[in-house]
Amino acid sequence: MDRPALRLTSVTIGTDEPARLAAFYARLLGGQVTAAEPPSPDDPGWAQVRVPDGPTLNLEGEVRFRRPVWPAVPGGQNATQHLDIQVQDLATATAWALEAGATLAAVQPQSDVRVLLDPSGHPFCLFL
Repeated sequence: MDRPALRLTSVTIGTDEPARLAAFYARLLGGQVTAAEPPSPDDPGWAQVRVPDGPTLNLEGEVRFRRPVWPAVPGGQNATQHLDIQVQDLATATAWALEAGATLAAVQPQSDVRVLLDPSGHPFCLFL
């Protein structure tokens, strides 16, 4: 069988605060929040960010969201995926991410990568 036409268009990230996380990623990546549904009693809401270069980010509200733990620990709500963001200047990009609301992860496994945590605790990497 020949491979059918498939195109990755978006990545969905679970969170307990979709609007806050959308605002963070829009600022970090120079994108725009293009859609949002506020939380209601029956629905935790969602938001969408379109970035200039890359897939759309969907921030999906989860009622039972637990902040991920990175690096992984036995019995913890471990991170199952992360975003990798290429940068030209690691120090400047790290400072920008911190100003936008990220926190520096306690563990930094490589000198040419910075692991940061978004406001919901998801790790993401800045790399050269």
